[in-house]
Amino acid sequence: MIHVLAELTIAPGARDAFVEHFRALEPLVRAEVGCLEYRGALECTIGIPIQESPRADVLLVIEQWSGEAELAAHLDAPHMHEFGERTSGMMIGRTIRIAQDISGPFAPQ
Repeated sequence: MIHVLAELTIAPGARDAFVEHFRALEPLVRAEVGCLEYRGALECTIGIPIQESPRADVLLVIEQWSGEAELAAHLDAPHMHEFGERTSGMMIGRTIRIAQDISGPFAPQ
């Protein structure tokens, strides 16, 4: 299983529109072959002392894929290209982290 943790930094004033586009995208991605989880989340405060201050301009995307081929196909899916076109200029940065479970085999470094 492959985990993807993405931090999408949204342009000032574009958060609500970007989130609406992302909400429309979620069920399309979840229907893809090999998608085990795909969910957007906004940071919030719950009051635990170790928490960092929430960033209002960041959408976190939590993903799980059955394999590398399925993740690669997702990145080239038509709805992903359409999402990129619809949100062009709304996202000003992104960080993508790929991880595997520590209980499974590790990919070469």
